[in-house]
Amino acid sequence: MRCFSKFVKLKSLYNFFLFLALLNIFFSTENSVAKTFLIKGIKVSSPFNASFEKNKIINDGFVKAYEELILTIAQSKDQAKLKKTSIKEVKSLVETFSIIEENFIDENYNLTLDVQFNKRNFFELLEKKNIFPSSIIKKDLIFFPIEVDERKNEIFLFSESKLFKNWNLTKHKYHQLNYILPNEDISDYNLIKKNINNLEDFDFREISKKYNYEDFIIMIIFKNKQEIRVLNKIVFNKNKNLKNFKFKNINFGNSKDINKFIEKQKIVFEDYWKLKNIINTSIRLNLTISVDNRNIIKIDQFEETLSNIELINNFNIFKFDNKKNIYKIIFNGTRDQFLEIMKDYNYFFEIKNKIWVLK
Repeated sequence: MRCFSKFVKLKSLYNFFLFLALLNIFFSTENSVAKTFLIKGIKVSSPFNASFEKNKIINDGFVKAYEELILTIAQSKDQAKLKKTSIKEVKSLVETFSIIEENFIDENYNLTLDVQFNKRNFFELLEKKNIFPSSIIKKDLIFFPIEVDERKNEIFLFSESKLFKNWNLTKHKYHQLNYILPNEDISDYNLIKKNINNLEDFDFREISKKYNYEDFIIMIIFKNKQEIRVLNKIVFNKNKNLKNFKFKNINFGNSKDINKFIEKQKIVFEDYWKLKNIINTSIRLNLTISVDNRNIIKIDQFEETLSNIELINNFNIFKFDNKKNIYKIIFNGTRDQFLEIMKDYNYFFEIKNKIWVLK
């Protein structure tokens, strides 16, 4: 009788874990696969007259949200190709949307939307057009502009520089880089002025480390009668890159000219950052990962992590028992990239018979 009772308890326990595993399959993983890109606060408006159509206004909101997404995730060289996408195709990418606010002011209908685009469908569209997207990774960095008048051998820093004063006047939601301007430090001013003749070789880390940011951009503008020469020293994740440009017919005393110059340079920096975080959807690394399913919180956290990693194309549970879930994961990158990313989330693995076991 005791044996029979023990058998019933074991069977009930097994059924309980089976039920939990099924919950993981039908609820948790399904939501992860359908991960979306959320574009918030899209504003559209239209005259409220006899030809007014609310659906048309909503469609305009979808297009505006889609354009913001491609500005966020695609390099500038690819954005024009994506803007040619038809409204029908844009609507097919929309997972869901929410009307946040609507009102009538001065015979105008005003609408604010949040729009969610299906991540997988969006990536498939990019793949058809042979475009690689970038992971959306916001970054704070120090931006230090220096203007040098070569004719007078003078240097302009901080509030003396029109570039400094105008750089952060215009910000866009789709920008991934956030520029932090340095404080007006007299010691920095004197150090740079002292090195006015060797700025191209000067190591600015001595200045940038004061702000506790490893990432920075030093922009040096050399101005003379013929042209403006720009040297950008970019340091992201301890990797240094130099970008040089020459411009003619730019008047730094003209607000339109300087704003146009700033916009062009910000595009260069955004493209460079996107290139460093590119998602190569043509690379598909298939991984098999085993996770102990007796800890539901651990399972939920693991799946949430997978759904938040842009390089993970897809994942699902293809096998389970009362002890573990076996996941199949498609990763758009290399084995080392996957391990490095998971390490950042404090996940570590050991390999047993080609299955990666989560420690």
